[in-house]
Amino acid sequence: MFKNFAGFNILEKIQKDKQEKRKKQLPVKLIKILVITIISAAVALLPTESFGIEGLTAVHQRIISLFVFAALMWLTEALPSWVTSMIVVTVMLFTVSTSAFSFLRPEDPAAASGLVPFKSIMACFANPTIMLFIGGFVLAIGLTKVKLDVALARFLLKPFGTRSEVVLLGFILVTAIFSAFVSNTATAAMMLAFLTPVLRQLPADGKGRIALALAIPIGANLGGMMTPIGTPPNMIALDYLSSIGMGISFVDWTIKMTPFVLVLLFLAWMLLRFMFPFKQKNIEIKIEGDIEWNFQTWSVVAAFAVTIFMWMFGTDLWGVDTNVVAMLPIAIFCATGILTRRDLEEINWSVLWMVAGGFALGVALNYKGAECNSLSNLIVSSVPFGEFSPIAVMILAGLICFGFSNFISHSAATSLLVPVLGVVAVGMSDALANVGGAQAMLVGIAIASSVSMILPISTPPNAIAHSTGFIEQKDMMKVGITIGVLGIILGYLMLIFIGF
Repeated sequence: MFKNFAGFNILEKIQKDKQEKRKKQLPVKLIKILVITIISAAVALLPTESFGIEGLTAVHQRIISLFVFAALMWLTEALPSWVTSMIVVTVMLFTVSTSAFSFLRPEDPAAASGLVPFKSIMACFANPTIMLFIGGFVLAIGLTKVKLDVALARFLLKPFGTRSEVVLLGFILVTAIFSAFVSNTATAAMMLAFLTPVLRQLPADGKGRIALALAIPIGANLGGMMTPIGTPPNMIALDYLSSIGMGISFVDWTIKMTPFVLVLLFLAWMLLRFMFPFKQKNIEIKIEGDIEWNFQTWSVVAAFAVTIFMWMFGTDLWGVDTNVVAMLPIAIFCATGILTRRDLEEINWSVLWMVAGGFALGVALNYKGAECNSLSNLIVSSVPFGEFSPIAVMILAGLICFGFSNFISHSAATSLLVPVLGVVAVGMSDALANVGGAQAMLVGIAIASSVSMILPISTPPNAIAHSTGFIEQKDMMKVGITIGVLGIILGYLMLIFIGF
């Protein structure tokens, strides 16, 4: 997918550097894999009574073991996140599903009813939320193939003129707008490709180019929060809420999150101006590339406009589900020849597989057999969640997610925490009612994940910006910590007092 984006060379270099780094770390990673496998196996072999959860079965215990395996693998990054997801799904099918090895199926009919239908696990790869994400990817492909992305960037940046501070605001806002509909990584690469010539022209002894380079990851990370398709954590949280009957529509999410994101972006702009003042008062932006207005270009424009309109209003007007609308651009681009077989190969399938693995864990955690309770219900009934302070739990959950997301993939952190905190949210449903409900708990996780941008490894946009050589890690940390704290505080205030 990224080959069509301006800035693809930047991404390619970063990927090659990562591959070289992985090769050097191979012995350490093998040790991590071995240790994690032993720990997970030990959890699976412990006496069931040692967990202190009444009604726990051998199948439930294996699910806990798989969750431990996924959590440790995602936290240590001993394997790529999507590889971990595939291993978890495969082991789940052979050990806790209705298609498990016969010698692993409980003889007790009540316990056997707790085996998860294998079709439900496999269906995670075609989950409606996954299709929504693919629709977003396909829209991005269409934009880049007809060079609408370049034309839009030029058009959107033009009103910001040439004054340095205003150009900085323009890059933050335009990057955020793109990131709401296009992959954060691709957006960062594209915008940095436009910005790189400008960075080289700025005075070497000035701090302005640090501000401009940081504008890209800030806009990309925060802008992704604006729509459900902007970033995987949004999708993971929304899918879990839908599974417990608390779904949030595309339009509701966008209406609530857009003002919040705009406030954060404005604060980020003020912060960058204060920390890294410009020495050069004016900047001239030149974005090369002409667009050809032909049948395919107009097809992309029409598909984009209709899809966004349907996502925003289709459910209320005609009862069409948001996930179903995602099929529109796919069908239109296939029919008009915009989407080719090569384009399909370049979709970021690893992200989708990673998310599907998290969905599968959620399915296993929440599956309830005919004569066997779900693992999530057993945990809820065994822990006195009602005695906990809802505010304290929400804030602690956000801080834990913020901490994890700065060191591991945002998708992995959210996939790990959402199923656990979903159980907590259900267990504390009465207490949470006055502070935004279960939605506040889970949407808060998505927010905490997206504002995690302290280190170059925290997000791909951070890594891309750091690769320019204009940003030192200490600068990224200062800005990342400040924006992260502001994002969590303002985010939870919004969720508690406005809610979803």
